[in-house]
Amino acid sequence: MNPDPPPKDVLVDVDDRKIKASIGHSNGTARPDDQPGPGFSDVQMDQNSCGKGNLNFDGDDHQIQSNGYHNYIPAIKARAHFPKPQPPPEEPNVERTQSVSLAESMPDIRKYIKDRSITLSAAIVKRLSSLKEYGVGEDFVVENDSLNFEVTEIQIPGVKVIVKLKTEDDRSDLKGRITFFSRSNCRDCTAVRKFLREKRLPYVEINTDVFPKRAKELVERTGKSEVPQIFFNEKLLGGLVTLNSLRNSGELEKRMRELLSQKCPDSAPKIPVYGFDDDDEEEEKKDELVGIVKMLRQSLPIQDRLIKMKIVKNCFAGDDMLEAIVHHLDCGRRKGVETAKQIARKHFIKDVFGEHDFEDGKHFYRFLEHEPFIPTCFNFRASINDGEPKSPSFLADRLAKLMSAVLEAYASDDRHHVDYYRIGKSEEFRRYLNLTRELQRVDLRSLTPDEKLAFFLNLYNAMVIHAVVTIGHPEGILNRRAFFSDFQYVIGGYPYSLSIIHNGILRNNRKSPYSLVRPFANGDGRLKFAPAKVNPLIHFGLCNGTRSSPTVRFFTARGVEGELRSAAREYFQNGAIEINLERRTVSLTRIINWFSSDFGAEKDVVKWVMNYMDATRAGLLMHLWADGGPVNIVYQDYDWAGNL
Repeated sequence: MNPDPPPKDVLVDVDDRKIKASIGHSNGTARPDDQPGPGFSDVQMDQNSCGKGNLNFDGDDHQIQSNGYHNYIPAIKARAHFPKPQPPPEEPNVERTQSVSLAESMPDIRKYIKDRSITLSAAIVKRLSSLKEYGVGEDFVVENDSLNFEVTEIQIPGVKVIVKLKTEDDRSDLKGRITFFSRSNCRDCTAVRKFLREKRLPYVEINTDVFPKRAKELVERTGKSEVPQIFFNEKLLGGLVTLNSLRNSGELEKRMRELLSQKCPDSAPKIPVYGFDDDDEEEEKKDELVGIVKMLRQSLPIQDRLIKMKIVKNCFAGDDMLEAIVHHLDCGRRKGVETAKQIARKHFIKDVFGEHDFEDGKHFYRFLEHEPFIPTCFNFRASINDGEPKSPSFLADRLAKLMSAVLEAYASDDRHHVDYYRIGKSEEFRRYLNLTRELQRVDLRSLTPDEKLAFFLNLYNAMVIHAVVTIGHPEGILNRRAFFSDFQYVIGGYPYSLSIIHNGILRNNRKSPYSLVRPFANGDGRLKFAPAKVNPLIHFGLCNGTRSSPTVRFFTARGVEGELRSAAREYFQNGAIEINLERRTVSLTRIINWFSSDFGAEKDVVKWVMNYMDATRAGLLMHLWADGGPVNIVYQDYDWAGNL
């Protein structure tokens, strides 16, 4: 058997461009790395404006940095079942004779390599010619709005060629660092961020909503708390007005060369480090009742009991708890009862049947950490948070700001594409996860109706991101049902899944599509957080991580109604309704079909949707509806693919 030929580099001229490729096996694919099984291999062509470039193979994921972002562009790796290239064995030291020589009995390896090189060259030329012939040459350029770089992708069986276009905006000559201070949901900060991305300038962003301690540094360095504030190394440039002034006058390039030509000194604003810059201004306060609770955990007889013909696990009697409190505090029974009620109101304990907080009598209770649902909650880590619960308004506002910062950093400008991989490794998301632990015993009853609405909308969208980062996008009907029903948090002592938040809270305990039962039974403690009336706009403020869902966003309590109207308007103006005048057909998003009980009759729905359409299309729909002819209403297919 002939040995496999060694790899060889070949140059292929294609439309005045030279492409360098490594040829390994007879199948003409890129060399795989040493890892077994299917994987990725990157092929990158760096192409300047003149159209010439080199094609490079890399066995590992190739990392491209653009505008301070690390972007992974995977390519198809050679199939693992093909044999790996092996160098030819050393020629044995044999004695030559007049018989058939070794050279005559073995194929010429050099000729073999040459033939394979010609075969691959012809394949590349043929592929490029076919693409050009069918007029798709202009479609090679793929624009990514979130990362603002252009690549050309050419696909060949077994090989993926990626051509990165070098432009005059590439600033590899800059050795310094651009840093700017920002806040979440700041328009000027968004403008600065967009400008730096468009110019492909790497930068460091310090969001003072994510890193509250850095707000003090901002004031010390600038003498003000307004954002954005831009630094070139340690030198303060100014805000958006200064940036626009320098750009319009043509002085920006000169200033950048002056201030960024040197390596960034230690006196410049520090880059935030993962796991540090703790945002707590002071040590976490322990709940004043923690001492009593710890005593109860150690002294009460916790065991499984038969109660009302049911086996109840890990519970204790209320009388035993009351006696322990009275003995520990050396107080009367009345004070003991009041202390027990405070412990229950702070969600350290729960009635085993959820009937009340605490009552003197023959009742049974469980510690929150012993509730059966606790191990399945993704904001529970080994133990319950015993810290003094923070204000629910503070936690709701903090959650919205953290997740808004996540989107600004790791989603496209239009929010249609979310980089879940980088979110999962980000400092912003780590701080969000820490925040979710503080929701375990929070008391939501003090929130206003608008605060509750904004909180549950934001919580749903944040939990979807957490679920995708943790368990991935669901595939198939059964996986989707588990995704929305099984991924849950413990909040205020109760479990909340995505389905519970959507149908039980925001829809005021209405059945989910294709379900026969309501989320909550009568007397469920979570019912008090549901709004008195269902607002159909909520469906356009919830993003379930799919392509057909509304874009992901986070709301403020003071402007939630207007922000929901804006979300609905954006959704309907981007394909959620289509009008075909010839067929007299109105095509609506399937969300309206699934939750038809929230929108009313179809005729009323069409009139309602007109409020969120642009004037031209609303006029067409009104004319179609008013001329007396029949109008067919159909529903669009729903794309369950992820919004990656």
